Amino acid sequence: MEGDPVILKSSGFPTYHLACVVIDHHMGISHMLRGSEWLVSTPKHLLLYQALGWQPPRFAHLPLLLYRDGSKLSKRQGDVCCRRLPADALLDINTNRGSGFAENQMGRTLPELITQFDLTRITCHSALLDLEKLPEFNKLHLRQLVSDETQRRQLVGKLQALVEEAFGSQPQDRHVLDAAYVERIIPLRQGHVCRLQGLVSPAQSYLWTHPAVGRAQLGALSERVDVIAKHVLGLLEGPGMNLTQDMLNGELRKLSEGLEGTKHSTVLKLFRVAFSRQLQGPPVAEMTLSLGPKEVRERTQKVLSS
Repeated sequence: MEGDPVILKSSGFPTYHLACVVIDHHMGISHMLRGSEWLVSTPKHLLLYQALGWQPPRFAHLPLLLYRDGSKLSKRQGDVCCRRLPADALLDINTNRGSGFAENQMGRTLPELITQFDLTRITCHSALLDLEKLPEFNKLHLRQLVSDETQRRQLVGKLQALVEEAFGSQPQDRHVLDAAYVERIIPLRQGHVCRLQGLVSPAQSYLWTHPAVGRAQLGALSERVDVIAKHVLGLLEGPGMNLTQDMLNGELRKLSEGLEGTKHSTVLKLFRVAFSRQLQGPPVAEMTLSLGPKEVRERTQKVLSS
């Protein structure tokens, strides 16, 4: 029993119930899938379609997405700004928690979601959305973008802009904006970030700037700084040497074994500090491949000349 609801205000401005019916009709909407909280309004809308002489769309009402505490997901709750989140990852986490699919899986793209969606699989149970898992979805979709050549080129342009914005005040490092360098960095470092912006974070700044590391700081780690640095230079300048991460790990291990009284962890720590000014970070071999032989030579020679 709908009573006599207001559909047009005295100001002539329509209420939502009238406006949505008129708009949906003129947009040619054939199927209306909306949250279950709108179920109570559906009789009003059906009566309006009837009064206006229009064919109503087919209605279906879906279970709600809820926060982990069971409260309704709302645009007015929390401080999440959707414009700052990858659209594919946000869509993926929403559909992953909801129903309508044969099975839940991460990493589905929009075309895949369209193909796999089945209205008969919609359940009556609301789903809890855990936004703390969003970085996992972001990381997965970033990998998918990197694996596509066209998308990867677009990522290169975006990362170049981010680097210039964050570190552009240092002209001596302008070569890091070269497309070839940036395109090498993205696949190598994709597993360590969930968003492209993560590649210009302080922890990744060594990729784009030369860290100012004093000789005293390196000498405090090992007295054999010059010996270690010269060995690495010889390794990088070897004829026909096509270095891989495993090969670099092996060579660094051999170097440590040849320095009696020097721990392997000390050798790795020395180069991590020399390359990035950080005591903790990615494996040294991975860091070396990310920077590339030319950049590593420059930083190693800087150690020798300091």
